[in-house]
Amino acid sequence: MLRAFSDRDASFDGIFFTAVITTGIFCRPACTAKKAKQEHLLFFPQAKDALAAGFRPCKLCRPMEPLGTPPDWIRDVFAELESEGAGKLTDRQLRSRGTDPNALRRWFKRHHGMTFQAYLRFLRIGSAIGRIQHGEPITEAAFDCGYDSLSGFNEAVRKVFGNSCTHLRGTSLITVTRIPTPLGPMLAGATDAGICLLEFVDRRMLETQLDRIKRLLKAYVVPGIHPLFDPLADELRQYFSGSLREFSLPLDTPGTPFQGRVWSALQTIPYGSTRSYKEQASSIGMPEAIRAVARANGDNRVSILIPCHRVIGSDGTLTGYGGGLWRKQFLLNLEQNSITPGETSSRNFPSPPTT
Repeated sequence: MLRAFSDRDASFDGIFFTAVITTGIFCRPACTAKKAKQEHLLFFPQAKDALAAGFRPCKLCRPMEPLGTPPDWIRDVFAELESEGAGKLTDRQLRSRGTDPNALRRWFKRHHGMTFQAYLRFLRIGSAIGRIQHGEPITEAAFDCGYDSLSGFNEAVRKVFGNSCTHLRGTSLITVTRIPTPLGPMLAGATDAGICLLEFVDRRMLETQLDRIKRLLKAYVVPGIHPLFDPLADELRQYFSGSLREFSLPLDTPGTPFQGRVWSALQTIPYGSTRSYKEQASSIGMPEAIRAVARANGDNRVSILIPCHRVIGSDGTLTGYGGGLWRKQFLLNLEQNSITPGETSSRNFPSPPTT
């Protein structure tokens, strides 16, 4: 923990918090604030433990907020985009609203891999494509979304998707965004049918998962705003606080019939309980298909909502989780600790490392 704090190692965010005795402040491991001497440091497993010990949260790294939570001035920008739609916001207009365009550009580049103006372009083109796919004439959709000419819209579509807008009919649109969580930001994807993607942004297979879902749904992917994102973020907040056990949002999970059976079976594992891969195979009537079930678990594209983290090894060890075993341990402990004393889970799993 000392090494992670000294190196500002962001991979340890969410695992522990560091309090500085001389300042009375506690931080994330990756906080960029001035570091303290080792004898002045205390480590806590959760933010609430640091609070209970009398420390106050750092104003720079905001340890009480989920990882990746945008600051208030960024939230105001998102709120304006959501209420007024994806128009054009020049640097002059941003300054007139009290927003520094350079700071906005840096924040979007760091958290979304693109500038704010690039994000606006994606919002506009995504809005236009959505209208076209629902039967609106191309010209009308393009002009209503702020394009000055049909040729300009065609060029924008070609740059982003490699096809002209005439190829958009008959395809789907996957809207994606980042949602902060205590375990790091997650990439969420939604279609008209439901949530089709929810993965931690640092998962190695994320790009492969995106390619698969695009191919299966014959869809284009654009960052933007979707009606399901706010309720998804709200349900995730409730889940991580220990107050939500079942998610209510619709899912869009195309796959093979076998994958569908495995993913449906995952959703029958009770909150706070676990199954082995062998038990999971037996639950779908195929007790010998243990490896195939494990592969289907790994192909799950909607983490947490389809709780593949509840499947463990027959000997109780944690195996095979795309988001990282430390996250799997965190989720299992979260659910186990949220069970009331009168309840029981189907299996005990290892306790987290002590700090």
